Amino acid sequence: MPSPATFDLPITGMTCASCAGRVERALRKVPGVQVATVNLANERAHVEVSGQVDPALLLAAVDKAGYSASLDQDSATQHADQRKRHNTERWQLIPAVVLALPLVVPMLLQPLGVHGMLPAWLQFALATPVQFLLGARFYVAAWKAVRGGAGNMDLLVALGTSAGYGLSVYQWLSAAPGTMPHLYFEASAVVIALVLLGKYLESNAKRQTASAIRALEALRPERAIKWVDGQEVEVAISALSVGDCVVVKPGERFPVDGEVLEGQSHADEALISGESLPVPKQPGDRVTGGAINGEGRLLISTRALGAETVLARIIRLVEAAQSAKAPIQKLVDKVSRVFVPVVLLIAVATLAGWLMVGASLETALINAVTVLVIACPCALGLATPTAIMAGTGVAARHGILIKDAEALERAHEVTTVVFDKTGTLTSGTPRIAHMAALDGDENALLQQAGALQRGSEHPLAKAVLDATTERDLNLEAVSNSHALAGRGIAGTLQGRELALGNRRLLEESGLLQKSGLLQESGLLQESGLTGDALHGRAQAWEAEGRTLSWLIELSPQRQVLGLFAFGDTLKPGAFEAIAQLNARHISSHLLTGDNRGSARVVAEALGISDVHAEVLPAEKAAIVVALKKTGVVAMVGDGINDAPALAAADIGIAMGGGTDVAMHAAGITLMRGDPRLIPAALDISRKTYAKIRQNLFWALVYNLIGIPLAAFGLLNPVLAGAAMALSSVSVVSNALLLKTWTPKDEPEDKPEHKTKDKTKDTGDAS
Repeated sequence: MPSPATFDLPITGMTCASCAGRVERALRKVPGVQVATVNLANERAHVEVSGQVDPALLLAAVDKAGYSASLDQDSATQHADQRKRHNTERWQLIPAVVLALPLVVPMLLQPLGVHGMLPAWLQFALATPVQFLLGARFYVAAWKAVRGGAGNMDLLVALGTSAGYGLSVYQWLSAAPGTMPHLYFEASAVVIALVLLGKYLESNAKRQTASAIRALEALRPERAIKWVDGQEVEVAISALSVGDCVVVKPGERFPVDGEVLEGQSHADEALISGESLPVPKQPGDRVTGGAINGEGRLLISTRALGAETVLARIIRLVEAAQSAKAPIQKLVDKVSRVFVPVVLLIAVATLAGWLMVGASLETALINAVTVLVIACPCALGLATPTAIMAGTGVAARHGILIKDAEALERAHEVTTVVFDKTGTLTSGTPRIAHMAALDGDENALLQQAGALQRGSEHPLAKAVLDATTERDLNLEAVSNSHALAGRGIAGTLQGRELALGNRRLLEESGLLQKSGLLQESGLLQESGLTGDALHGRAQAWEAEGRTLSWLIELSPQRQVLGLFAFGDTLKPGAFEAIAQLNARHISSHLLTGDNRGSARVVAEALGISDVHAEVLPAEKAAIVVALKKTGVVAMVGDGINDAPALAAADIGIAMGGGTDVAMHAAGITLMRGDPRLIPAALDISRKTYAKIRQNLFWALVYNLIGIPLAAFGLLNPVLAGAAMALSSVSVVSNALLLKTWTPKDEPEDKPEHKTKDKTKDTGDAS
């Protein structure tokens, strides 16, 4: 079944949650539309359609609802349009404040004993341009809403200020000559000025919530230096093709994703992966477009361009997460759908109620106007999306990519985290965990094994060579080097024929008795380590899940020289990650296809008590489903075999450097393989959800307190306008506090944990 086509439409003209809901309903009525969600904070609609749907129908539906939409507008263009509207709002705000200020000053001076009012004609002259020129946007938007069969914030503002303005004109024209009527021009003008101020501040704050996307987009270079026939030629990025060679000079950004061909340097990938330290780069290493080259000149081969680069995919993931609608937003949508009609009914009831108790039309009308002014659904519509945008943005800066809002909202509820082993908690790179030389000289044993393995690309050979480098051992040349298929490698060193290999090699060489014990030799009898002792160590290391390799001499003597045990190593930060989860009372499970010995070693090193070993990929998903019956489960993995379990979990978390299949199956992707990002991802979810609840609380409190006060005549329109403006600004500002979040640092007071992470070996690397 073909996947549905998607459209992301920038929407202009929305002012509150009611607007967003009306655009959604209009889009859903278009035949073929399966999903339509509108994000008020970033002013975008995400639409999924089945079959062939003419995009013009989508644009027409939005237009009919009273708003504008466009196609094929990239983020940069939308940001430019938002800046333009932001500037327009500023130039509308300035004259509104200048004209309203003389009207409100006398009212502010009255508590100080200064009484004096501007002439009625001057008040009329100052208030009229504010009402009908600078406030024209409210009339236009209100008319579009009414034409679309709904109401919005603009309708409330237009009705409220028009009523105050109309009452003032009536009072002025009907007043007896020589008397000063009670006018409300200042209320209407100041309310409009305050609403414009609130929209300006709100717009400014909303732009800050999208700063993560702009920061990522700023990493894209526009030009590159192409290497052509030994010459450097500057070209546009669009002129490059996959396979082209590109020169990157010190301090420049990598223009493409590629592989280093020549040179050595470091890359600053902080804004892409969250990795704070520069990453060394040499021939064969991959580089990511947007990262900053360090001190060396590099020649790289282009591997990906445009939309296929890592940076482009990150931007798409962050945009998708910021445009998504969290489950809690569904409740908000239901409330906002009936909010404006309910407020209009309350305003009518206020007007009728005051008239019934004998109040003047003037008093009744002003109280009804105050109800209309203070009841603003803007804060309600901004409460959830602004928090999600700020949360996903700051998470992305620290290397945590949250693909959808549901994952962000649910992650704070996680009670159980299930870890894959290899590549998740362990590095996936084998190292020498143990070695035993029968003559007691481990360095000599390592030198002989390293000489045999020099030049080999086998992972176990690399582990041996890394160990010789760490001990600064010199390796002599080996002659007649040849592979022993399925057994190991052999060669001649200083006139002795040596071989390094597995148990099968040991059996074929005749050095293993039928009982499984090593044959004794002169060397064994003279050394402090007997064949039985070595065999005992081999059994113990195999029980830990180690991979064993035996170094033997085939001639002139036939004897065992020593034994190596290879194992995976814990990732730096794995111990701290599990400790942080334990501190939050989140249980950890180890789920691996490796042998029980290897799994047990890792679990004991990290303090994990629940271990599921020798599990097939299909069984992993079944175990996760079973655990979900006891709580909310997060699955962490990096391989293709983890994809079913990642999809089965409530929250799937894919480790950076893993397979694309795992990343697609997961709701959260960690851009670097640091296990400490796992509790960090749960923490930013908790903080974001807390902000959503705080925002919804304040948005509702403003109305639950303000509307009754206005209805009972305890507020005036000016204070109501200020409260309405403050509600939206406070909600967005509260969400922006998430930008100060940083993951919990690695503990500095526990150096033993760091040492343990770096040196502890953990079993078979398979």
